[in-house]
Amino acid sequence: MIPKIRYSLEFPDPSKSAGDMPIAYGGDLSPSRLMLAYRMGIFPWFNENDPILWWSPDPRMVLFLDEFIVRKSLSKRIRNGGFEVKMNSAFNEVITKCGTVKRDDQNGSWITSSMIEAYNVLHDLGHAHSIETYLGGELVGGLYGVAIGSIFYGESMFSLYNDASKVALAHLVEHLKDNGFEIIDCQMNTDHLSSLGARQIKRDEFLNIISNGIKKETRI
Repeated sequence: MIPKIRYSLEFPDPSKSAGDMPIAYGGDLSPSRLMLAYRMGIFPWFNENDPILWWSPDPRMVLFLDEFIVRKSLSKRIRNGGFEVKMNSAFNEVITKCGTVKRDDQNGSWITSSMIEAYNVLHDLGHAHSIETYLGGELVGGLYGVAIGSIFYGESMFSLYNDASKVALAHLVEHLKDNGFEIIDCQMNTDHLSSLGARQIKRDEFLNIISNGIKKETRI
């Protein structure tokens, strides 16, 4: 049975939970609960009108920064594509577009109105960040996530133009390297993430990495 979170600020130990189902449900999306969840290797993922579901999958998809793959086509796009990349210039627009842009392999979105509101609060508090890609002054791609210590917890990305989100990710990887980060947590396995160098690791390994990483100063 999946345990229910009520009012106390706590979660079950993810290392003792099944890796293919939620570790808990309920609670809220307050900044204190969200930050505790990330520090424990847990994240919310649920549909509109459903209870909040909390996950810590095993295995875990992770991008080690030095393993990020920049293929020739992407390198050319970065150099000659005419993109302008910014950080934290349009957080609400990025998360909203992540939740509304149609995807071939996805029916609907887990980025609910309550999630958008909650992560905007995290952004205002300096914990959630966005990378934006502009073309001709128009926002055409981007991604967002949460930074704690040397860990960047990636949440979602969108693209309205070929490679726009990949360009944002490439700039994020370089920025994170320059500021002492170790990994980008990608949460779930997808072919798209695999093509960029992300790979699955055991949850215990992931929890060990973040237990040390979150103790470091967050420089972003």
